[in-house]
Amino acid sequence: MNDRMMLEIRHFSKSYGGGKKAVDDVTIQVACGDIYGFIGHNGAGKSTTIRAVVGVLDFTDGDIYIDGHSVRDEPMACKQVTAYIPDNPDLYENLTGIQYLNFVADVFGIGPGEREERIRKYAGLFEITDALGDLIGSYSHGMKQKVAIISALIHNPKLLVLDEPFVGLDPKASFTLKEIMREMCEQGTAVFFSTHVLDVAEKLCNRVAIIKHGRIVAAGTMEELTEGHSLEETFLEADRDET
Repeated sequence: MNDRMMLEIRHFSKSYGGGKKAVDDVTIQVACGDIYGFIGHNGAGKSTTIRAVVGVLDFTDGDIYIDGHSVRDEPMACKQVTAYIPDNPDLYENLTGIQYLNFVADVFGIGPGEREERIRKYAGLFEITDALGDLIGSYSHGMKQKVAIISALIHNPKLLVLDEPFVGLDPKASFTLKEIMREMCEQGTAVFFSTHVLDVAEKLCNRVAIIKHGRIVAAGTMEELTEGHSLEETFLEADRDET
């Protein structure tokens, strides 16, 4: 880990119809090598924030920077170093798994040798090598999730953004993904992911932010936040305090 910030969310707010704020003045900093957990109930503002970070959702209030580049003003520079795995991957179902992975590799300009090596490595780890010749439309949700994960890793991103990444994965695939996240962070990648599975976040993350009703109610290192308690106890305490 080092002090270089890979993701900076500065006073980000987002309102929908009727002027109600889905996210209100969120500020988060994720450094190279961080595994940063973004924790909250369903509807707390996690997905809205994440979708703004990866450029899927427009915003006017606040700023978001990836590797020093503005998401709003320099979207291509941000996307080149970012990988995003949504909670419900929307893949091209009329392609085979390998066709889709090669398509993503083409988008990012990854050469034949490099892509082959990474596809072989990750498909082996997630045990879907034999299924890559099948149409994505025939895959289960878990298999689609695995292909989405592999596609996100093909260009060796500097920032990995995941929205509820463990939903739909079997226990072995969840373990594999956690190991990959740790390995990438050791190499300097920053990981920012939302979850409501608190024991996973507690074991995996070095930093966390708790969001409720669109506002950050607690943030810091895992040690600072928990102070000897479990993350679940800390979360429930923060939830009570803000009720």
